[in-house]
Amino acid sequence: MKNIARKTLDEFIIERQEDFKYSRGELSRLLNSILLAARVVSYKVNKAGLVDILGAVGTTNVQGEDQKKLDVYANNVFIQTLINREIVCGIASEENDNFITIEGLDEGHNNKYVVLMDPLDGSSNIEVNVSVGTIFSIYRRISPIGSPVTMEDFLQPGVNQVAAGYIIYGTSTMIVYTTGRGVNGFTLNPAIGSFYLSHSNMRCPKNANIYSVNEGNYVHFPQGVKDYIKYCQEEKEDRPYTARYIGSLVSDCHRNLITGGIYFYPSTHKAPKGKLRLLYECNPMAFITEQAGGAAIDGHNRILEIQPQELHQRVPFYCGSLNMVKKLKDFIERAEEKEKKDK
Repeated sequence: MKNIARKTLDEFIIERQEDFKYSRGELSRLLNSILLAARVVSYKVNKAGLVDILGAVGTTNVQGEDQKKLDVYANNVFIQTLINREIVCGIASEENDNFITIEGLDEGHNNKYVVLMDPLDGSSNIEVNVSVGTIFSIYRRISPIGSPVTMEDFLQPGVNQVAAGYIIYGTSTMIVYTTGRGVNGFTLNPAIGSFYLSHSNMRCPKNANIYSVNEGNYVHFPQGVKDYIKYCQEEKEDRPYTARYIGSLVSDCHRNLITGGIYFYPSTHKAPKGKLRLLYECNPMAFITEQAGGAAIDGHNRILEIQPQELHQRVPFYCGSLNMVKKLKDFIERAEEKEKKDK
């Protein structure tokens, strides 16, 4: 086990290269490009408070959300790193209105992969020193190689992902990712800048006693979700469950992936389609969670099977331990069935 723990992410990627029958090293280079950008962002996040990187920039993104300086910084770092390494044909970011076609390089149109990302999830927490993260998703393009990318390349269901992961910037910096063959986590040694395998073959417990939701929105939740929360709070032999909500998707899901639990961000009266973005947040987190033995749904359907209709599409999101997600789905369906009968 000690030898496994000392394995670097670079060595791990090289060993697994044969898993990709369509790749000739491009995916490995792409993952390494993401790692390079992650090291830069990690360094800047760890200096927050010491340099002028905190606060808002006075602009909003396409979501209508106030942009933090670190949002803009992380977005630029990841985009420029991917462009400079000449390894992708297109990029879509939560912070940008539209996707980016890699132009000015003939070989850009010949690359096979597109990347979708949330460059700094949970950035509103950075000023109070709470963990934040980066989420990424990788697909093979659909459009013909040699031509510019199209919207179709980005509007793919999550089942088409060839890789997905997140980087969490906390007490240590970790990358957790999957290529469809399990989930592994690597921790950054800042002294030498290398990521080492620290969490091998991660598995999400099927049962747990943690639920993560912003209960401040309780009155606006669907009845089935309210019923499930009451179930979690009941005084029973195996309950009440423990509420743990950080307000950073990466942080909440990372904890639940390791210890077990369920994270949910339902639809509300103010956000009937939900708040989280399907392409930048839900699909990659669902892919990781399923590969670790968990589940992710929109309340009824498997997240990974949803056909995206737009670049910044939002969906309700329920993700985590398999049996907890099943139980929540039961509550939602029962409440909806009762509502139909009452009508």
